[in-house]
Formats: sequence, C-alpha cells, structure tokens
Amino acid sequence: MLPDTLQKLERLAAAGIGMIPAPEVSTHFLFERDGCVVLVERRGDGFGAVGSPGVLTERGGFAALVERGGRSWLVSKGEERPAQAGEAEAARRLFTDLKSALR
Repeated sequence: MLPDTLQKLERLAAAGIGMIPAPEVSTHFLFERDGCVVLVERRGDGFGAVGSPGVLTERGGFAALVERGGRSWLVSKGEERPAQAGEAEAARRLFTDLKSALR
C-alpha cells in the first residue's frame, strides 16, 4: 500500500468514517458514518472523485441527498422521501469530512 493511501485511511479512521465491504461494486469504494454513505471512485490503488452523499435504502440501493424547493430529499430509482431530521446534516458532514480526509 502506498504511504499516501495509508495516511488517507488513517485520517478516515480518525474521523470515524468506515468502509463498507461491497465486492459487487468494482468501480467505487463505499464509505459510511452515522447511517449515511458516500461512494468514492476507485482509481488504481487509490481514491478518485468523491460522489454525492446519501443513504442506503431498505432495498439495498443508494438514495442521493438532493435539495429541492428549499427542502432536503433522499432520491433513488423509483422512490424519494424527505430527509428526516438530522439525516441531511449528517450526510453533508460525512461528505465534507471525507473530502478533507482524502485530499
């Protein structure tokens, strides 16, 4: 493992961000904290672009956090729902902390 990648993993752990094993997803890593998730592009042995924050749905899919009409929504294929109290903020914090740790 490259020293740079190891440092990033240490920053992720210090921020309380975990990696969810998802062998069926070969193009992205899946990071989680406080019930929220963010997909990060796999780039060789390292990390690429950080995707939008959201949550995993009961159906096992990803629901992205979006803003619409001044409200926060969680939107996935075929369904959407308003973000519950605290969900949107937790997702935004995860996104910000993840981007900082992977810089």
